[in-house]
Amino acid sequence: MEYTDLVRARYSCRAFDGSRAVEPEKLAAVVEAARVAPTAVNRQPFHVWRIASEEARAAVEGNCRFTFGAPEFLLVGAKADEAWTRRYDSANFACVDASIAATQMMLAASDLGLGSTWVACFDAPALQAALPETAGYDLVALFPIGYPAPDAAPAEQHGRRKPVDELYSEL
Repeated sequence: MEYTDLVRARYSCRAFDGSRAVEPEKLAAVVEAARVAPTAVNRQPFHVWRIASEEARAAVEGNCRFTFGAPEFLLVGAKADEAWTRRYDSANFACVDASIAATQMMLAASDLGLGSTWVACFDAPALQAALPETAGYDLVALFPIGYPAPDAAPAEQHGRRKPVDELYSEL
């Protein structure tokens, strides 16, 4: 698929076909998209966790109501002490870099025929308490991932976009 078509067609999937497993090679390709994402000074101050165990899945489902019946979950965290910091104002780029990687993951999933949605509405402190491996990271995004259900469709607001002149100007 052409890139422009991909970014226009991709939508936040909120209904998954729970009977269809995601192939391991497709999950690996989604993670690889994060690994090769550009980050400030190529520091890669993020980590991706696959929610694989029953205990981890229960922690996700107990701390997030936006799971949409997905068969898989990927969690992205940013580690501030590994990130590049801009010297002029001490801005730390960990969350920016993790977001770049996460965006590439979403696009890769869509390119592979998978649905995903970026979920930020979850109880991060409770999830970190349940998943101690995530200690020291700011949890940036949770991705339910799987094949879209037959009736899955973009949300009504998906196609609403500001006109370009509200988002772009020349100085």
